[in-house]
Amino acid sequence: MNRVMKRFFAALLLSLTALLPLAADDYVYTDASTLPVFGKVCQDTYEHFSRLPARLEGVSRPAVWRLGRDSAGEYVRFASDAGSFSLRWTSTFMTKSANMTACVVRGLALYVNDGGEWIYVGTGRPANEGKESGPNETTHKISCSKLEGEMHEYMLYLSLYDGVKKLEIGVPEECRIEAPKLNSPRAEKAVVMYGTSILQGASASHPGLCGTALVGRMLDRQVINLGFSGNALLDMEIAELMAAYPDPGVFVLDNMPNGSAELTLEKQEAFFRVLRKAHPDVPVVFIENPNYPGMRYDQHREDYVNGKNAALHKVFDKLVADGEKNIYLVGAMNMLGSDNTGTIEGTHFTDIGFVSYANILVPVLRPLLGE
Repeated sequence: MNRVMKRFFAALLLSLTALLPLAADDYVYTDASTLPVFGKVCQDTYEHFSRLPARLEGVSRPAVWRLGRDSAGEYVRFASDAGSFSLRWTSTFMTKSANMTACVVRGLALYVNDGGEWIYVGTGRPANEGKESGPNETTHKISCSKLEGEMHEYMLYLSLYDGVKKLEIGVPEECRIEAPKLNSPRAEKAVVMYGTSILQGASASHPGLCGTALVGRMLDRQVINLGFSGNALLDMEIAELMAAYPDPGVFVLDNMPNGSAELTLEKQEAFFRVLRKAHPDVPVVFIENPNYPGMRYDQHREDYVNGKNAALHKVFDKLVADGEKNIYLVGAMNMLGSDNTGTIEGTHFTDIGFVSYANILVPVLRPLLGE
């Protein structure tokens, strides 16, 4: 091919490229740190989208501190008239998991407020799925062309088992992105939840399907996720952090899957007392250890779980006898249904399990929030 023909085809290719859909460079990006972020127990976190304040570095156990840098339960709120979004984010750790999807570990989940209801739009799928290493920056586009041209309110859930170090939301050049006007989920009187890997979100399909996200949408209320995988061991600095939250609607303690009967008897009341001293009138809900599917056929596991729940009842009954008011205990009965389909490997909840969990918990929380 001679030089003239090469130039002709190059010019032709350039003109055809102009007719293709918008490339990444044709989006205008907004730094998500300039938009409202919810689901945080405090604002002075170590990183903008992490969960623990810098002052707990060296105070919390290393495992709790590391997990506190995950962005579990946090979501960014904004409004836009775009018909497509380009999500560009950097993960902090590039976490891999054997029992969770990459989408829930390092991905994002976008919801739109449609007629007063939060509806799933799409998932920001992380890069390098299934690979051992690679760059930790991801760009992923989500199309919602039917919404183009009209302002809608959006909620973008962040990664559950990794940190979001940097996040940008891109819209086409002719479109707008701005702060939200709708107070939904309602920010005031948040549900502050403490728990284990299950509470943190293992093993939902994406960040919008974990228990705290489902409860938040069902109640239309901000929920704060203080789940620490394998490490909900009643650390007192976490109780103090929860107690420092200025406007709680209800506290939920769902820490039993990590604890033992001995730990429960030793520390559960002390953890509660920290919350109660700071917020004498705020309801506190205790949740039993789930009845795992394996308990049906494994006597040792059944005895272990039942022993932990008996210890929780002993603590709860003591609090009642001591005159404590506004405390509640949610049993494990029917939390996972009866057909053994609610977990991924016998412990951590699937989407089915999380829906069942939310359906048990929300009727308890709703009247405590004055609804």
